[in-house]
Amino acid sequence: MDITRSSPAPLRVVAVPPEPEPADLTALSKPAELAALSQPAHDRPVTAAAPTAVPEEHRRSRPRDLLALVRPGQWVKNLAVVPLALLDTHPWGAADLLRTGWAILGFTLASAVVYVVNDLADRERDRLHPVKRHRPIASGRVSPASATVLTGLLALSLTGWAVAGPAWQWWPTALYLALSLAYSQGLKHVPLVDAFIVATGFVLRLLQGALLIGGRLSEWLALCVFSLCLMLSLGKRRHEMTAAGRAHRPALRGYTLAFLDHLVVLVAVLTAVSYVLYLRDDAALATGASFVILLSAPCAVFGLARYLQLLLVEEGGGNPVHVLFRDRATLVNAGLWAVLVALALLTHPSG
Repeated sequence: MDITRSSPAPLRVVAVPPEPEPADLTALSKPAELAALSQPAHDRPVTAAAPTAVPEEHRRSRPRDLLALVRPGQWVKNLAVVPLALLDTHPWGAADLLRTGWAILGFTLASAVVYVVNDLADRERDRLHPVKRHRPIASGRVSPASATVLTGLLALSLTGWAVAGPAWQWWPTALYLALSLAYSQGLKHVPLVDAFIVATGFVLRLLQGALLIGGRLSEWLALCVFSLCLMLSLGKRRHEMTAAGRAHRPALRGYTLAFLDHLVVLVAVLTAVSYVLYLRDDAALATGASFVILLSAPCAVFGLARYLQLLLVEEGGGNPVHVLFRDRATLVNAGLWAVLVALALLTHPSG
């Protein structure tokens, strides 16, 4: 036997995958689809699946979705701004607190109307936003018909609020509603005008509280509220530019990041200066409270600096309410500031 000759190698059976069936080109109606199919697999563009629209007849608006539509998380804005009118009214009485609550109710109803109308007008644009596409109307959980009915009910409630309250003292709420509806219908697409209208709405909240309690509204306090809210509005637009680009909000085409950075810092300085001038000239302070108020000024400056840090360093600021009321450092600082201001207002003001 010749051992130098190698035995033949065993046969190996290899399964050959079947050839893929040719695509049915007649099922592709668009030339773009034909061109994409003719490209190699690794060169074909990857497109995200479009959100599935819920048929109108299958939409059933649940109470939870209707409540989310009026954004109860944003009502804290009314709770934070309207009662500031009490700072210029001292001492406080039960009637003042009740009138303040009445003003908060009116602005809560008015802002709810604005939120629903705005979401109805922006539902197509909101579907392109990574966060706003989850809103009740944009996601299809609430139909436009249900949202329209809800708007009518809120408008009737707001009319009842105006009729039941003091005569002609509801005009700041009416002006806020008119400005906000004009904002929803087109002014929100005008750079700078959009942010200034939002800030003006907060001054009208403050003015409504002052009218109903019969107090005097300090010009420095109004300027402080306006500049603070303008800073938050500009900060929100800056965050939107960094997070989602400019496509979903046409007004963003009139801004750049550098321009917004300059504006935010400028308005922050105006906020700090107007706050100090309010404390010096108009605040109803207790006798000997100047040292306590002096301690509150660093708290105000720290709050502004912390917001700028969250906005410019940590790229936050998309939701100012979340930033201001969920940030631990901001909450501790706000608590200390509130204690100092309360100590300064405890007794009757001097002369």
